[in-house]
Amino acid sequence: MRLTTLLDTVNQGGSGPWPLADSTTDDRQQFDQMVADFIPCRSNDPELWFAERTAQVEQAKALCRECPLMEGCLAGALERAEPWGVWGGEVFIGGVVVATKRGRGRPRKDAAPAA
Repeated sequence: MRLTTLLDTVNQGGSGPWPLADSTTDDRQQFDQMVADFIPCRSNDPELWFAERTAQVEQAKALCRECPLMEGCLAGALERAEPWGVWGGEVFIGGVVVATKRGRGRPRKDAAPAA
């Protein structure tokens, strides 16, 4: 579901107009509470998006693919040159998008398992 569709549904679906708040901070908090269930990085462990293990990074990328804000998140991360983490379904290392995150430690010299 697209976020704009969600907001239209909330605003027009019999719930009445947006509640008036005393300050911008209250508006932001109310908005965050309303959409938290639709945004994976808000409803899952935030550490997952900055994990060291490749499997966890891939899990974060998969969750991002379901997010209605994925494109905007990626665009913002590229603009800010995020130093690391998963943003918009992509892995950033040193401010650059990489295909996969290599696990910690030294890679094996040969692909064959040790005998």
